[in-house]
Amino acid sequence: MAMAKVGCNLEAVCLSRHPLAKTRAVRKVYPYSWWTPLESITNAIASSKPDLVIPSDDLAALQLHDLYLQQRHHGKAEESICALIEKSLGAPASFPIVYARTALMGLAQEEGIRVPKTAVIAGRRDLEEWAACPGFPAVLKANGTSGGDGVRIVRTLEEAERALRMLEAPPLLARALKRALFDQEMAMLCPALLRKRYVVNVQTFVPGREATSAVACWKGRILASLHFEVLLKQDSGGPSTVLRLIDNTHMSTTTEKLVCRLGLSGLHGFDFILEEQSGTPFLIEINPRATQVGHLRLGAGHDLPAALYAAVSGKEVQVAPRITENDTIALFPQEWLRNPASAFINSAYHDVPWEEPEFLLVCVRRRPGQTAWYSPQKWARAFSRNRNHC
Repeated sequence: MAMAKVGCNLEAVCLSRHPLAKTRAVRKVYPYSWWTPLESITNAIASSKPDLVIPSDDLAALQLHDLYLQQRHHGKAEESICALIEKSLGAPASFPIVYARTALMGLAQEEGIRVPKTAVIAGRRDLEEWAACPGFPAVLKANGTSGGDGVRIVRTLEEAERALRMLEAPPLLARALKRALFDQEMAMLCPALLRKRYVVNVQTFVPGREATSAVACWKGRILASLHFEVLLKQDSGGPSTVLRLIDNTHMSTTTEKLVCRLGLSGLHGFDFILEEQSGTPFLIEINPRATQVGHLRLGAGHDLPAALYAAVSGKEVQVAPRITENDTIALFPQEWLRNPASAFINSAYHDVPWEEPEFLLVCVRRRPGQTAWYSPQKWARAFSRNRNHC
């Protein structure tokens, strides 16, 4: 989680081995404890005194929501933390809605937004009713999960029952510990330790292409936005690796309506399916945090950090030069991890952070089996032939 100050200082609260600690953009790192996360965040806020907090993953957003509820019950002594979280994320009434897929879809329908039919599934009887109408294929999704971990496409009642049992069950402790120790991903750890069962939703399957939006917003108003069609993903349920910038009026209208209705502030993401026949976007999810495309500076109205800084500081927007005129973006390290020989590394704008060599090396070392081969000299040579394309 990042903490920003108007003077352009950026600080972070994270695990000691987190990649954020390797970037020069972060001036100071505050320790994060697995066992006392809310205390870690509270102490970091007290020391940093930031003007804004920016969750960089779903767990950080959820813990900020929990901290708000905890501190609100403590009275006036803790009001400053509550005010900071509300300033950073938006109206507290939105906090539970962004994680409850069925409630979010119902709210979106009230705004005239096209969404797949969605319902909460508690057991076999609910699945049997769904099988009768609207039927399969369908998509099962567990609340509180991200990155494709809690999503299954099912085509029969039997597949749906198996998927339901898997999705509602607590994560395996061994898997959660591996994610925490080796991947620095903490979202599974608490549910695994507490044996938490997930709420599972079912959505009608909409055939089409995936798309995503990232927005900077302030008190229910969008300041800047980016809309992309997803060209490639790490796998069927994983993160995007290659995207194409698009101008989609329906996606823009949808994000504007929801940001206004929920009273959002800060950085948020929205996921869509562009219907196969008509190209009409169906909203499928909201991400109450910074997403992996939010740093891309693509001109006036499309520079999220600049727009958000202007809102916080009260200054005019100072848009940085557009990083590329190429509308196709290959995200680093995602596309390189997927396929180091990908044609998109040459044909698209390859989003390599050349100005951050230590951070870059951490990203390169994430590729299995490559740690020993990729010394600092070798990874520099490996990317140098493609650098002119970035």
